[in-house]
Amino acid sequence: MMIFMPHPACTDPIAQQLLMAYNDSPLLVALLDAGDHLRYANPAFRSAYGLDADELISWSELMRRNHALGNGAYIETRDIETWLSTVRSRRGKLPFRAFEADLCDGRWIWMTETLRADGWMLCVASDITVLRGSERSMRQQRDVALRAAQTDGMTGISNRAHIMEQLRDSIAERQQRDTPCGVVLLDLDYFKRVNDSYGHPAGDAVLKDFAHTVQRSLRRDDSFGRLGGEEFLLLFRGMSPKNLGSVVSVLLNVVRQRHPLPAHPDFGYTCSAGMTELRPGDDVRSVYKRVDEALYQAKGAGRDRSMWAV
Repeated sequence: MMIFMPHPACTDPIAQQLLMAYNDSPLLVALLDAGDHLRYANPAFRSAYGLDADELISWSELMRRNHALGNGAYIETRDIETWLSTVRSRRGKLPFRAFEADLCDGRWIWMTETLRADGWMLCVASDITVLRGSERSMRQQRDVALRAAQTDGMTGISNRAHIMEQLRDSIAERQQRDTPCGVVLLDLDYFKRVNDSYGHPAGDAVLKDFAHTVQRSLRRDDSFGRLGGEEFLLLFRGMSPKNLGSVVSVLLNVVRQRHPLPAHPDFGYTCSAGMTELRPGDDVRSVYKRVDEALYQAKGAGRDRSMWAV
């Protein structure tokens, strides 16, 4: 257990005092592991988000439940999966993030997320309901505009500009701290046939299904964005080449199982992938060129497969 959030059985007196302070505090405090599963939450957090005293749950499932029951986090959407994709495109990508959020009980909170190098995240929120409403409205409009500038309107994941920005950040991290990163270019197979055979609304449904399917399979610190059309980019920070190949193979298999068109239950689709890892001296152009060539090889070899860049 991480030293700043002691286990209840810990005998260190300072750690015990810290835990008791969190338990008595009106601040909302929670700790999530690298898989984005709740490992600790103080009573204030559990009360705010509708959690039982000892309940542990993933962040995504908590948000789905809050949305379905109308308690906890106030989530204004009809499509919770697209909302989750949009939030995941920003969640866990920075060492520290702060933002405003609404609760269904009418409270307005200032939430901070502190991300450690091992992927564990400390969340601390304070009640800021008493702050001036006019200032809040201006900040909310600013935040909405920022999210719109980073989000693909069709799928809810990162748009081209945002995923490319994250690629540049990953390249800089590779050069400065030698942090490995796998890069995957994905393209839906025979996508034009979907539009031609079933219509553009069906094509849109397939794009959304693909984005949500892939997003649900990712770690919190992975990045996923739509470059345009049926082409998508994935970034796997800290992943070895051996693991990258296995993860992409699983993703392609998950996609094969999808049947997203209720009116055509037998319809399925596949995708192809080009893979590479960041190398010393890389820039955005060189990385994209490698994965694009690898994707071309995968298409030429019959599609529905992945290929490594040489």
